[in-house]
Amino acid sequence: MKNQARWIAFLTLSVALHSATAADVTGTITLKGTPPPEKDIPMDANCGKLHAGPVKTRFYAVNDKAQLADVVVSLKGAGVKASGAPATPVVLDQVGCEYVPYVAAVQAGQKLLVKNSDPFMHNVHALPAAAGNKEANKAQMPKAPDLEFAFATPEPFLKFKCDVHPWMFSYVSVFDHPYFAVTGKDGSFKIANVPPGKYTLEVLHRKAAPIGAAVTKEIEVKDQSVTADVVLEVK
Repeated sequence: MKNQARWIAFLTLSVALHSATAADVTGTITLKGTPPPEKDIPMDANCGKLHAGPVKTRFYAVNDKAQLADVVVSLKGAGVKASGAPATPVVLDQVGCEYVPYVAAVQAGQKLLVKNSDPFMHNVHALPAAAGNKEANKAQMPKAPDLEFAFATPEPFLKFKCDVHPWMFSYVSVFDHPYFAVTGKDGSFKIANVPPGKYTLEVLHRKAAPIGAAVTKEIEVKDQSVTADVVLEVK
């Protein structure tokens, strides 16, 4: 019993020390330059009825403050260790014949649930490029049970599409660690509980910072939150 009590005390102290020293990395991604106009999506009549007006592409989801959504931000460095996947799944929905969200991120092995909130059938076609991630193509009827996916290998912008509605795409980045985020509509991100150390912040966006042309920034995490804002440019 004494040994067990000591072990519990040690674990409690370890967690407390980690919580005391770990910090958050936050920031905002903004876009410099004027992006090209988004194009109308040529939806069929059934899908078009689900919208009040034309539906646009989502290549540059930028607001009136030049803050950019759908940017994948992650850390690289000695403190970035592979870890087990969280139990909470990431949800990808099909609404109005569009994937929502357009860009998401998961850990390797984490459940990705795909919903169909539309009144007609979709097919969910995962098209990975990395070895170890398996292609899948599954029909999903209206209000059918969620489809479940998981991917074993890190991969940026793993593509999902619908072969029934060829304009439907979503991109899911897969990481083998928990130190990543996707920016929201205000361009903000938060990577929580980062251990102290020096890191490279890597920023990927499908158009402004694509694969092979990631934008990076060197940061150091100590015992307080770190702000790391990044500006991307229209290509």
